[in-house]
Amino acid sequence: MKFAFSTLGCPGWLWEEILSAAADLGYDGVELRGIGSEIYLPHVKMLALEKLTGVQEKLRKLHLEIPCLTTGAFLFDPDKKTEAKKEVMDYMALAERLGAPYVRVLGDSSPGPGQTSVDEGLVEENLSELLPMAAQRKVTLLLETNGVYADSQKLCRLVEKISHPNLAVLWDIHHPFRYFNEPVRETYSNLKPWIKHIHVKDSFVMDDHIQYRMLGCGDVPVADAVKMLALDGYQGYITLEWVKRWCMDLEEPGVVFSHFLNTIKNMLP
Repeated sequence: MKFAFSTLGCPGWLWEEILSAAADLGYDGVELRGIGSEIYLPHVKMLALEKLTGVQEKLRKLHLEIPCLTTGAFLFDPDKKTEAKKEVMDYMALAERLGAPYVRVLGDSSPGPGQTSVDEGLVEENLSELLPMAAQRKVTLLLETNGVYADSQKLCRLVEKISHPNLAVLWDIHHPFRYFNEPVRETYSNLKPWIKHIHVKDSFVMDDHIQYRMLGCGDVPVADAVKMLALDGYQGYITLEWVKRWCMDLEEPGVVFSHFLNTIKNMLP
């Protein structure tokens, strides 16, 4: 398996700082979720078409990959269907140019099940419209275990129904455990055929509020999931999603990124 961090965790870093830190710390890749003040990756100047050759050369020199581009596109909202579709299309085009295999999309707007349901027919419709374009660009869309789709049986039913080779699952280990009390083995059993990418974060609950913590300092059974994945031969990325862009009081990335890599490698069997 390989290890990455999401740029969600370092909103104050410049592009060069991101790549240098990843290489110096021994990461295999960087997942992109905004750079600096710009959250919409297709608008990031460093990723403009005329600069991509230099970006790719730098990545090769540092032995780094970009495994995933992370959209904020919600596929359940009829009022934002056109906007969400354009965002995903823009990200797929950028992923193709960067050689990134995956683009993350969302079927619900919040990490936990804030709504009791979403319009699953609309989610399916949107995916069905986008997946032929994903195939043309040789990109796979990853639907995350997020919101109502943190219920792994619900997500399983959707991806099984659509059954498209360019649709897979991003398993955020935190969400099914935290919001649906799913054992990690149950989540993995339900979604194993489609899991291509992993997000990791740790937390505990205090006074009905989730408190995010550095890996190993919460009660999310990440170690159990990592051992299970390793023993089952998982070869994809495990990515730290440190949500500092949304919670600026969290610890600084220079500390957290190093801690994560050391801690998760010690979890391997």
